[in-house]
Amino acid sequence: MNYRHAFHAGNFADLVKHAGLLRLLSELTASGGPLMVIDTHAGRGLYDLGGPEAKRSGEAEAGVLKLRTAGDAPPEIAPLRKAVADLNGGGAMRRYPGSPWLIAEALRPGDRYIACELRGEEHEALQAALKGRGPAVRTLNADGYAAAVAECPPKGRVLVLIDPPFEKADDYARVVQTLAALRRKNPAAQALVWLPIKDLETLDSFLRDLEDEVSAPMLVAEARVRPLSDPMKMNGCALVLVDGPDLSQAFAAICGWVAAALGDGGAAKVYPLSPQ
Repeated sequence: MNYRHAFHAGNFADLVKHAGLLRLLSELTASGGPLMVIDTHAGRGLYDLGGPEAKRSGEAEAGVLKLRTAGDAPPEIAPLRKAVADLNGGGAMRRYPGSPWLIAEALRPGDRYIACELRGEEHEALQAALKGRGPAVRTLNADGYAAAVAECPPKGRVLVLIDPPFEKADDYARVVQTLAALRRKNPAAQALVWLPIKDLETLDSFLRDLEDEVSAPMLVAEARVRPLSDPMKMNGCALVLVDGPDLSQAFAAICGWVAAALGDGGAAKVYPLSPQ
């Protein structure tokens, strides 16, 4: 598998994922008992927007760099814009925070975070990015799907973030299997899944399998930045919130802005799934 997120850090899909994640974490940490967050595909935690990978793809320039100067971004994206600005000291945008950095910053005393990363080199960078966070923040050089189920406690508040690169043929199936196993182990476990949108049939097939295997209320938020005319391109992305709070309006605002401001002929929509 040759996926390296450094080429894609700060692109439109990251904005959807991370703005949605921060909104969800804000809701879950506003009240309630200790929260455990498990990140199945954590990556390296911090990304260099001035590095050769980011410069080569140019995706950050069409994503987070546009967000920085956008005057019409909705309030739901403001926490992400602030997090990026704070990370860069309010100066030139050189670094972009991955989900590990954002999650670790959002945790309360008593909350816990487990960041899983399978690639050895990326895991070493992840450890360095999260160094000094204390025992409440752990990293695992492990298969995130299996680790999420193994580390999930049978009781208590748990949020699992699942956002694989979807370069393996079985990624969609493993997401469904992992969610079903998590819910069997802890019926209160919540999850946020990120996935690319390339063609409608792949998306619909995944959602059908999810409905069949996972018994929980689910919310889908799509941000399409272009028509689904070329299945070889990432034409958009989606978030699937499993048994979470009602974030339909917040997700609609995030996806709507990304589709309109960063897309070309795209669209956004938010809708519930009804488990069988």
